[in-house]
Amino acid sequence: MLKIFKHLKGSALVILTIIALLFLQAFCDLSLPAYTSDIVNVGIQQGGIPDAVPADIRQSELAKLTLFMSQEDAALVRNDYEPSETIKGESVMQLKKISKDERSSLNRILGKAMLMRTAQAKGMTSSGNGLSGQDPSGSNIMPNANSLEQLPDTMVTQIAVSYVKSEYQALGKDLNQVQSHYILIAGAKMVALALLAMLFSITVVILSGRLAASLSRILRDKIFKKVITFSNTELNRFSTASLITRSTNDIQQIQLMMTMMFRFVFYAPILAIGGVIKALQTDFSMGWIIVVGVGAILVLILGLMTTAMPRFKKLQTLVDKLNLVTREILTGITVIRAFSTQKHEEKRFDEANKDLTKVNLFVNRMMTFMMPAMMLLMNALTVLIIYKGAYAIDSGAMQVGNMMAFMQYTMQIIMSFLMISMFSIMLPRASVSANRINEVLETESSIKDPVHPISTAANEGTVEFRNVSFRYPGADENVLTNISFAAKRGETTAFIGSTGSGKSSLVNLIPRFFDVSEGEIRVDGVDIRQMPQKELRNKIGYVPQKGVLFSGTIDSNLRFGKQNANEEEIKKAASIAQASEFIEEKEQKYDAPIAQGGSNVSGGQKQRLSIARAIAKKPEIYVFDDSFSALDYETDVALRRALKQEIESSTILIVAQRVNTILHAEQIIVLDEGRIVGRGRHEELLQSCEVYRQIAMSQLSMEELNIKINSGEEGAANA
Repeated sequence: MLKIFKHLKGSALVILTIIALLFLQAFCDLSLPAYTSDIVNVGIQQGGIPDAVPADIRQSELAKLTLFMSQEDAALVRNDYEPSETIKGESVMQLKKISKDERSSLNRILGKAMLMRTAQAKGMTSSGNGLSGQDPSGSNIMPNANSLEQLPDTMVTQIAVSYVKSEYQALGKDLNQVQSHYILIAGAKMVALALLAMLFSITVVILSGRLAASLSRILRDKIFKKVITFSNTELNRFSTASLITRSTNDIQQIQLMMTMMFRFVFYAPILAIGGVIKALQTDFSMGWIIVVGVGAILVLILGLMTTAMPRFKKLQTLVDKLNLVTREILTGITVIRAFSTQKHEEKRFDEANKDLTKVNLFVNRMMTFMMPAMMLLMNALTVLIIYKGAYAIDSGAMQVGNMMAFMQYTMQIIMSFLMISMFSIMLPRASVSANRINEVLETESSIKDPVHPISTAANEGTVEFRNVSFRYPGADENVLTNISFAAKRGETTAFIGSTGSGKSSLVNLIPRFFDVSEGEIRVDGVDIRQMPQKELRNKIGYVPQKGVLFSGTIDSNLRFGKQNANEEEIKKAASIAQASEFIEEKEQKYDAPIAQGGSNVSGGQKQRLSIARAIAKKPEIYVFDDSFSALDYETDVALRRALKQEIESSTILIVAQRVNTILHAEQIIVLDEGRIVGRGRHEELLQSCEVYRQIAMSQLSMEELNIKINSGEEGAANA
């Protein structure tokens, strides 16, 4: 998976921007529970008064409070207040601008003093140890000085808030307005943070989506360029269906994973760590609940990964198999109908489809199990927090708002692990896809350009085989053994033999579709393995055994080998290939459309267009791999006559099944089981080569062979 990320080297700035936005979003999300706590604790329970530090206080009341403080604390309090105005004939002291830490210290000092002042106002007596008192029922309502130190800050603040409220009333302030103002300000801040979090989230989704799409484009481009460089050896290693799956489905899995990765892999840890810190700051005593929740989630994720990973590895293989079966059936639909094997093929497709469906159902069940399990865990933790929080609230160690905030932080932590668990479901499949993509990208072509290429200055187009032997990769036996011959410029060299004798394998070695196992092939005196592939193939006009056309027009197909060919050259090539007649009959002529694979033209027309494409290139060497098999005798004769006249300065190599096609070749090479068993002209081979004689006699009449029966018998005997 990490190897895939190296393709994002040019997107470092975008990734850093996304990470920065995720931190900002996490800050906003983690700030919301604290505001919820403040609204409940301060806005509702305390009437909008945050602590025991009044914004305004009568000077006389402040003086009374300082009587319950040490001299050092009293000096600190007086230093933090300054004269303001006179209300109802009394001087008012106003709080200066102080830091958060200074306010926290001031809250503790004033809170204790207000508790003692309240006790004194209710008629409590001063004992030697501090203040103590009883309500009319005789029960203690105020702790002494020693127990006062043990009171939590939250309880001191809540008791002192009542004192601040009474002071504000004495100053003529509207307490309802104070409460409403606090709640509105806190609510406005929450809305602003929520909007910012939404903005950051949308921006991250847009940027990560663009980044994932960019990575997909890069991977598709690299896979395509890599596959284009593959020799037939590598193409045979990866099936066509598998390469299509890797270029589409596998890359789609990577794109989906990349899109979600920033939301899950990056954001979830930020939110989880921040949530833990905030939760422990809210109430450390209930931190064990978070540990229990996280432990349960990790066990769930680990079990899921252990169970699902093997299935994800199998899933992509099954997708390959389904694509392969589908492609075979659609490609061979005509043969399937001809042999009435639809039921068999339906059964074969159904088996592949069921295997894939079974694994997909298992994966989907795992995902459907995950969400209910996570919800059960979240609800269980919520109940546990409320249960423990109720005792803390009852003892005065926690406020209701703090419990709600702790609950929200815990849910954020659980949601973070839920994100990670969802990503853990996607990761195995994406990891398998990444390995499959890397397998293609890391596969080196067995046919490479030489480190120090040799370019030939000659343009004669001579081809020479020197003791060439060849076997297909992984095969035990040679297809060709000890092949030696020379094809000269202006001459036609033909190859004939029984099926499987190695004719097509031989001519496929010339453009380096495969490399020889032994010996060497020379073009214009240079070993083709020492030439740049592009230079070698520019010299060759190749016409495959099965005509291949590309979607577009007739003109675009004929220009395939030479884009800058003029109209006259295109028409001349079509005329030589005997294709002009059917082209001119079309309404759009050379602009007539060609469907994918040339499915809208006949086999013979497709073959003639393939030949015309090679002729339009004007190469030095023509390689016809049984390219005349779909032509009728009359067209074949006319085409070969035109070829002889128009491309007489080129080297022509023809693989043929029909003797008629090669009767006038300057050199005919007869192959049998990968070896040369005859070489010469037609007349010579009839006398000297039994294999050729048998092929000729099976195809031509004695009159066409232009020999007498007894001459044939004599030649056979001599052979």
